[in-house]
Amino acid sequence: MPEIKLVNVSKHICSDLSLTIKDKEILVIVGNTGAGKTTLLNAIAGVTNYTGSVYIDNICVDSISPGKRGVGYLFQGLALFPHLTVEENISYGLRASGTKKSAALERVSMLMEMMRINHLAARYPHMLSGGEQKRIALARSLAPSPRILLLDEPTSSLDHQTAKYLRSELIDVLKKLEVTTVYVTHDLREAEEIADRVALISNGRLEQFSTVKEFFFNPCNECVSEFMGMPNILKCSQCRELYPGLAELTSGGIKMVLPYEGNNIKKIAISPDDIYISDAVPPGPAFNRYKGIVQKITQQNSSVMVKVAVEEHSLLAELPVSAFREISIDEGKEVNVVIKLRRLRYIES
Repeated sequence: MPEIKLVNVSKHICSDLSLTIKDKEILVIVGNTGAGKTTLLNAIAGVTNYTGSVYIDNICVDSISPGKRGVGYLFQGLALFPHLTVEENISYGLRASGTKKSAALERVSMLMEMMRINHLAARYPHMLSGGEQKRIALARSLAPSPRILLLDEPTSSLDHQTAKYLRSELIDVLKKLEVTTVYVTHDLREAEEIADRVALISNGRLEQFSTVKEFFFNPCNECVSEFMGMPNILKCSQCRELYPGLAELTSGGIKMVLPYEGNNIKKIAISPDDIYISDAVPPGPAFNRYKGIVQKITQQNSSVMVKVAVEEHSLLAELPVSAFREISIDEGKEVNVVIKLRRLRYIES
């Protein structure tokens, strides 16, 4: 599968975007609504005019029509044909390109098995759930054996559990087929689950292009840090194994118990929404619980940011407005702090 190279691509809000997507890589493009993510996909697919150049497998494709670029594209609007069955929807592109019936049936059967939708072959789109429709649209995008797959918010409109399950299946399929993939989302946690590398676009400009860990531990500017949720970065002075799979970490007077895979941990990143603050002692086990002093309270649109001093650290916690209103805390007041560590991110030494 090919490498994709963008050189000074500009269109609408996008301005002089340059990046290289490796062969067989899953690149996730993140950014807020209107940042230019879909515009970039459209340029790669050739379905919009743009300035600059797009190279696929070291060949400039600027003058090559969308149908000949070898690109599969799953749009946000799935556009399934309502009068065709699942099997007919998936095979539509193959039949339109003149693929022999036997070869088309073999390809469609393989994809339906990979996507676990064999039992839906004779159904029509209106008979399917949202998650099932997404699987059908994805299989249809993969049917012509594209060299590149573009996915625009493929799990949007799905509930959390369905979206997580679909992402897990999607990773398996993409790795098996070894398709170079560009995946657009505004959800950083989604990017964490699926990405080999992540590119953050803000107002049409590429802010950072790196691994997920590099985003968390080495944000290149304030824009990146704010999008990442301004994670708390703690340096670890000691990492002691308690039991197999469990360790105690020491950082500036704070001791934390966390899952452990046997390697020494150098730094840990904790999201503000993984820090719980209360004016009362919360129920539950005693580990990863501390006393702290509130330093600053900042009201935002749908959340409240609370800066609290715990031992030698100043930790930033994010609380929903509704949760903040249920507690009584003020600057200078002692509070209870719980570090939940639901999504552990760390750097090993």
